[in-house]
Formats: sequence, structure tokens, C-alpha cells
Amino acid sequence: MDFCQKSRGDILKKETLEVTGMTCAACAKAVERHVNKVPGVVSANVNLATERLTVEYDETAAGISDIYEAVKKAGYGIREIQKKREVVIPVMGMTCAACVKSVERVINKLPGILEVSVNLATEKAKVVYDPSQTRLSEIRHAIEKAGYKPLEADTGVKTDYEKDLREKERKTLLTKLIVSAVFTIPLFYISMGHMIGLPVPGFLDPDMHSLNFGLVQLALVIPVMIAGYRFYTVGFSRLFRFEPNMDSLIAIGTSAAFVYGLYAVYRIINGNAEYAHELYFESIGVIITLIMLGKYLEAVTKGKTSEAIKKLMGLTPKTATVVIDGKETEIPVEEVEVGDIIVVKPGERIPVDGTVIEGRTSVDESMLTGESIPVEKTEGSKVVGATINKNGTIKFKAERVGKDTVLANIIKLVEEAQGSKAPIAKTADIIAGYFVPAVMTIAVISAAAWLTAGESVTFALTILVSVLVIACPCALGLATPTAIMVGTGKGAEYGVLIKSGEALETAHRINMIVFDKTGTITEGKPTVTDIIPVNSIGEEELLLISASAEKGSEHPLGEAIVNSAAERNLSLLPSEKFEAIPGEGIEATVGQRKVLIGNRKLMENKNIPVTLGEELERLAGEGKTPMLVAIDGKEAGIIAVADVIKPNSRKAIEVLHRMGIKTAMITGDNKRTANAIASQVGIDMVLAEVLPQDKANEVLRLQREGFKVAMVGDGINDAPALAQADIGIAIGSGTDVAMESADIVLMRSDLMDVPTAIQLSRKTLRNIKQNLFWAFAYNTAGIPIAAGLLHVFGGPLLNPMIAAAAMAFSSVSVVSNALRLKRFKPAGEHTA
Repeated sequence: MDFCQKSRGDILKKETLEVTGMTCAACAKAVERHVNKVPGVVSANVNLATERLTVEYDETAAGISDIYEAVKKAGYGIREIQKKREVVIPVMGMTCAACVKSVERVINKLPGILEVSVNLATEKAKVVYDPSQTRLSEIRHAIEKAGYKPLEADTGVKTDYEKDLREKERKTLLTKLIVSAVFTIPLFYISMGHMIGLPVPGFLDPDMHSLNFGLVQLALVIPVMIAGYRFYTVGFSRLFRFEPNMDSLIAIGTSAAFVYGLYAVYRIINGNAEYAHELYFESIGVIITLIMLGKYLEAVTKGKTSEAIKKLMGLTPKTATVVIDGKETEIPVEEVEVGDIIVVKPGERIPVDGTVIEGRTSVDESMLTGESIPVEKTEGSKVVGATINKNGTIKFKAERVGKDTVLANIIKLVEEAQGSKAPIAKTADIIAGYFVPAVMTIAVISAAAWLTAGESVTFALTILVSVLVIACPCALGLATPTAIMVGTGKGAEYGVLIKSGEALETAHRINMIVFDKTGTITEGKPTVTDIIPVNSIGEEELLLISASAEKGSEHPLGEAIVNSAAERNLSLLPSEKFEAIPGEGIEATVGQRKVLIGNRKLMENKNIPVTLGEELERLAGEGKTPMLVAIDGKEAGIIAVADVIKPNSRKAIEVLHRMGIKTAMITGDNKRTANAIASQVGIDMVLAEVLPQDKANEVLRLQREGFKVAMVGDGINDAPALAQADIGIAIGSGTDVAMESADIVLMRSDLMDVPTAIQLSRKTLRNIKQNLFWAFAYNTAGIPIAAGLLHVFGGPLLNPMIAAAAMAFSSVSVVSNALRLKRFKPAGEHTA
């Protein structure tokens, strides 16, 4: 809320409120009039377009409730504008899906929280909240209170601070793993060696020196438990809050084994040597060591899932050469301001986005467009940060810096997508939230049942520990986010920016793709395709005279003819008496010759016989616009202009058909031209003569017919249709509005990337389902075996150490399976 000073020294308060029900300027005046009558109100201004009331008032004389009443009295509705702020907070200490649910739950309890999404793979909490009700510090405090460590709020790009912390955590895990292994290996050897015939020192013989045997194992297991202290501090704190997680299962299982081991040592001290065979210390050591090994491998493999972001961030140069007071000065790229003049020499990366003001060069833009051929840049050309200047020195004016550059926005889009949740992930999270308490209940019931059936305490303890350890839900929590991270990162490598996990999931169900014609299937700029001269005039002469006549025209078809002459380096002749004839064509004098260019109607009105009727029909049937040319009252030929089809349009449609997806083209062109273009590229359905404002309605009609629709477009008029479609796909060369409305952005403006996006979605969803299947199947099969099901039928018991190994490597297998997506290649022989 804003504050300002009144002349008499009182503090005024300024509020912006939303007024509903206003329809015209009279409504706005009525609201202003009623609010201005409230004692203490200094000014009231209504913006009808935004339906906002800005009111300035003295809090000592008027309250916000008085203003509300005044608006209601005027006959309108009013509500306070909900202020939103979105932050991404890295959270350390989460180990499984139950932790995710716990963090989401504590944040949701705060007032003003609008949305919370916690991602286990990225270890980040995305929070949307009302800053007038809750402060960021309160959100951080809530996370700390829940037993986790919040880092600095993310600004969209990973900081070195966070990267260093992640690396430090990985090194700490490795150190603890080494300590744990150093003590566990001799512990395991001493406890199991005599059973498999390995040489063990005589003073550690369990039958002859049972106390030594027990005390040495106790001494070896304590350092291992200290190395894994986090399992106990976190596990029991979660348990006492009635929000048990993976650590809780490990803490209960190993603590139960340790307490029973202490009891066994106590009985040995009192002369019961047979208890030497009921010690459980080696299981504790092996369980903790194996789980630490799993956690370390998980940390290493999780780091690989975000390699796409690291590659993108590595493209940005660290410094820029800026002209300051006429001198070239090298400064950190973060200090570049909009308006700075920047010098880039051959071989250097362009530091920020801008416009060339001096020099000529070619720039390698393959990181952005996938096009390997360098693009020529001259005065007035746009340049993009992180692209490579190849062979000339240029000066350019900085226009977008910092977070506003194209590369920064790409990184932000990819990071947001990697941090988002697909609907399938939310379902998995809900299941995981109930999973841990259910496992604890099963473990206790199973142990109690075996005790009741007459089995020993050692037997029941084996059951309890095995069930608790094997059923950790960390694989379940990692199944979806890791696949989404790798999938969206892989998409970014191919120039396919998928904005969210939801878009990635939805895309695999698409069975109808609607393409805008102009600028999407076609290049979007008319060009001359055919020149057919008659009556002894040459092709080049016909083009020269036509272009000279059209140089005064502003019509796109006329511009195409002028551009074609420029491409052939023809010097235009002087022309005069230019006249545009609406609906027919143009008339002009070139030199001493009278020139007419237009349709058949123009020629008929000027009484010029037309012999090229068949050619006119043929060209029109090919989707071209043929223009008749007459010179000095005689037919001189035809110049045909068309919006040329992009090189990969037909190939992309073929690949989509092979994938079982129907295609449609939407355009404002007449049906004949539209059908001609559609037949050239193989489109199934043509929606012609559609007004820009009706494109969204056409998409809606297809959806009502049962299609899952993707819309591909590039213009402002495509934005409503992109938003209406199940998936909006924007061409990267299009407008910012279209890209903002879309779910997927194709940076390369290549239609082959449309099937790439669908293929990537299908592969990622298959990967997620595989991960979830194995995570569920593993737990579904593992829990009954750990509970002693095989033993009922005369089979073996599941050793807790084997359960720990299986649990530890289940997470690694899920992440490794997700990493297989890094091998993804589009099936349509991508041209990039």
C-alpha cells in the first residue's frame, strides 16, 4: 500500500480496489461521486477499462469499510484486489514424497497462500501468496519449523551459492558414506564370518567369548549410527508431528534393532551366552550404509537431470566491452544497462540482446534457431545474447539485459517447467502421503501377528525392520519430477520449450493439430513464383516494367514484384501517374509506356483481350495469385505471386500422420487458395475464410467434436485460439503475445518441431508410467515378502539388509530410467 504526505502533515492512505457491475462512463462517475462524499476521502478515480478504483483517504476520518459501503450504495460490487507474489524457495533436507506433502501442508496453513507446489527432484517449493497477509520470512520460518532448511528464494537462475551448497551436501554425504562403510565392513565380517567359515580371531568367537563378540559389535555400530544421525533427528521429529516420512521408517526400524541388541548384550552380561546369536547390530550398520550409498548415488544422478539448464547458463559470456566516454571498457555482463553501446569482435559471444548500429558481420545463431548457416548482420539488424560473432567487428545498442534477454527467458521457461508438477505427479503425491502411515501399521500388525503365532521376538523384529525398510516411498516421489526435468531439458536442446509439466503430459493425448496458414505453414511474405511473358516481350523486361509501375504501391503483392526485381539487381525505371484501382489493380506510366497490372476484371474494363485464361486458372488452382500485365493496351503476360510454403511443412504433416494425428489448416483466405495450399502439404481438413476473432471458436468446435486439439500459430490474432486449445504451440519467430499464450514455444520456427514436441511428450509419459509402475510394483511385492508371506509357505524370511539394498537402489533405478530420456531423438529425421 502506498503512502503520501498531505500538505497539512497528515498521512494519507492509498488503496486500489476492484469495482464490478460498471458498464459505461456514467457508472464510473457515479462511483467517484459516492466515494468522494465519504468524509476523509481526498480523491477517488475510477478506470473503467480496468474496473479499478484508486482512492486516497485520511485513515483518521474514514475507514475502508466506509468506502465499501459507498460503492455498494451506488449500486456496484467491490472487492480488494488480490495481490500476488510468486517465489521459488530451495528446500534442503527432503528425502521422500512424504516430506513433499509435509512442506506443502505447513505452507498451506499460513494465511494468504494461494498455491504451493513442492518438487522433490529439484528440491524447490514454488509458492504463490498474498504479501499483504503473509511475508516471505513467515513462509521460510514455517519450512524450518517443519524440520527442513529453506535457502535463499530463487530468482529464476541458479545462484553460485545454491550450487555450492548442493556440492557441499554431496561431499558431506560421501564423507558420511565412507565413515559408515569403514565401520560396517568389519562389523559385518565379525558378525557373519564364523557362519560362512571365514577366519575370525579367537577372542571374538560367539560361543567362547560371547561378551567380547557383543561389545565389539556395539562399539562398531555406534559410529555408523552417528554418521546417519539425520535419519533419527529428522525421522523422529516427523513422527512426533504425526507426519512420518522415509527417515521415520528407517529410524524406527534401526532403533528397534539397536534397543533389542542392547537387551541381548545385557542378557549376555548376566550369563545368557545364547543371546550372542540374536544380536542385530550388523543389520543396522548395513541398512544405514546401503541407504547412504543410495542417497549419494541419487544426489549424483539427480545432478545430471538438470544438465540442460547448466548448458544454457554456460552460453552467457561473463564480460562485455562497452563504449564509455569514447573508450572501450570491459565490464561484467551483469553491469550492462539498456542503451549501452557494446563492441563485439570476431569470435566473441554477443553479451546481451540489441540492435546493430555500426559494422557488418555474420552471426552463428544455432543455439537459438538450430540453423548452422551464420546470419548476415548489418546496421539495424537484431542480435541476441549468447550467439557467436563470426567474422566482423560490430557495435550494437543494448536493448534487453539481465533477466529480459532471450536466453534468460529460455532458462526461466525451462526451470519453471522443470519445477512444475504434471497431474499424474499430484496423484502420486496424494498416494505417498498415506503410504508411510500405512506401512508403519502393516509393520506393527505383521510383527504382532508372528509373535501371537508363537514366533520369537527376534523373528518378529526381523519382520518389523524388513517391512519398515523395504517400503520407503522415495522412489515414488522421484518417479515423475525426474522424468519431467529430463524431458523438458531435452526439449530445450531441440529448441522446443515446454512451459509446464501439465503441458508435457497433455501433449501426448493430442489427436488433432490445427495450423495457422500464414507464417506457420507458409513463410508469411508473398514472393513472385511465375513470370509468363507473351507477345515477344522478355521475362526480365516484363518484371522490370511491372516493378517500376508497382514501386509506388503499398500492396503486399506489389511489394513482392518490386522485391523480386531488387533480387535480380534490376534498376527500376522512372514512373508517374500511379493510380490504384480498388478491387482491380493499378495503372501507371513507365517512361512513355502505359502499364496496367491487375485481375481479369481490370483488363475487361479497359477492353484488353486476354488469351492467357487457362494459365490464370492453373495458377489460381495452385494457390497462387496471378496478375495480368498489359503494356500500351496489349496483353504482355502474367506475374504470379504466392506465400511460399516453408520447406519442412509437408514433411512435418507426413510425420504427424504416421503418428496417427489428424491435421487441419485455419486461414482467412478463400476456399480455393486454402485448398490448394492444403493439398500441397497434405492437410486433412481446411477451415477457410475464418475471421481472426473466430479462430478460437473453430478450435472450440473441434474440441466439442471430441478431439484433443493443439493449435500452432505465430500472430497476435492466434493468441485466443492458442489459449483455447488443449495445447497452444507458438512459432518462435512470432509475436510475444502468441508466445505468452502458448504452452509450447518452438524456438526454431521449424514445423518439424511440432511432431518432436508430441514425441517427447509420449516418451516422457511412458517413462513416468514405467517409473510409477516399478515404484508401486516394488512396494506391492516387497511388503508382503518382508511381512513373511513366503515363510508361511515354507520359504525364507527377507533379511533386513537385503531389504535396505533393494530400497536404496530403487530410487537410483527410477532416476537412471529417467536419464534414459537423454537419448531421445526425434523420429522424423530432424533437420537441426
